[in-house]
Amino acid sequence: MRFNKIKTFYTPLQACESNADKNYSKSPLKPKKLIQFFKDNELIKYFDIHADFSALTKQDLLTAHTVEYVDNFLEGKGNCESNGLKWSKEFSAAVLMNNASLYTAIRNSVVHPHEISFSPSSGFHHARPNRGSAFCTFSGQVISSLKIWEEFKMAGCYLDLDGHFGNSIEDTRSFAPDLEKAIPVGFNFNPRLYDAEYFGEVENFLVNILKPALISGQIHYVVWCHGADSHKDDQLGDQCSTEWWMKCADYFWGWVREMDARLGRNLPVSCALFGGYRDDDFDSVLSLHTGDLMSCMKYCLKIDANYQVVVKPR
Repeated sequence: MRFNKIKTFYTPLQACESNADKNYSKSPLKPKKLIQFFKDNELIKYFDIHADFSALTKQDLLTAHTVEYVDNFLEGKGNCESNGLKWSKEFSAAVLMNNASLYTAIRNSVVHPHEISFSPSSGFHHARPNRGSAFCTFSGQVISSLKIWEEFKMAGCYLDLDGHFGNSIEDTRSFAPDLEKAIPVGFNFNPRLYDAEYFGEVENFLVNILKPALISGQIHYVVWCHGADSHKDDQLGDQCSTEWWMKCADYFWGWVREMDARLGRNLPVSCALFGGYRDDDFDSVLSLHTGDLMSCMKYCLKIDANYQVVVKPR
């Protein structure tokens, strides 16, 4: 049986107020904005929030990145702004907490598989070993899965439904040899098509590739990253209408419940935010992320929060 709330790893230290007016991406503030959105819409009761986790260490970062780049970012020099975001000490600290939130959520799903684990975080999947890129600083998925592999010898699959290909995993394979075991080739899933065809890609991967890998023991845990920038009204995306975006969410969370029954145990599942860009109406981004999580409540945990996604047309 699943725990009846979404176990959420969030601390206000994940959000960064400095330079908010200078950054195109609002991701540094997204964790705080989303938690407030839950409160404003009287949905916070569905989340079991925990802030008792520590920032990642420099040594953790070095599993996926060069010494030069890590030092540059932590010290605010060289290519510290290669992610396209203004550097500050506050932002540096927030980045470490966001990476820690993701790792803690994934680890919690492995240790406590009856809990759906959630990290309200983003800014990972474009980072490269020697630099940041496209609003991403450190490759949190790589770091997290390498740590999970080292501790538990368990392999993960990333369902990356962000509107842009998550290159960080593939770009790090030659840098971190154990990544082949931690995230096997073929299990960094990124759909590329549109609407019904996009949904078909998701369905096919879940049924014909991931399900057999879970049953055979090749894959042990799943990370769901439903970026809002795959929505047609996002400033940087164009793949799915609200209908098809939510169909992906509903199908995935129903599939998780079916996999629990098929495996005879709870499948370790965690989720994170990833992209979403609307400078005219950021609530549209927050509403999509909220809709995905309320889909989890309804189709996986069987609790209907009666939430309706609202996306303002651009």
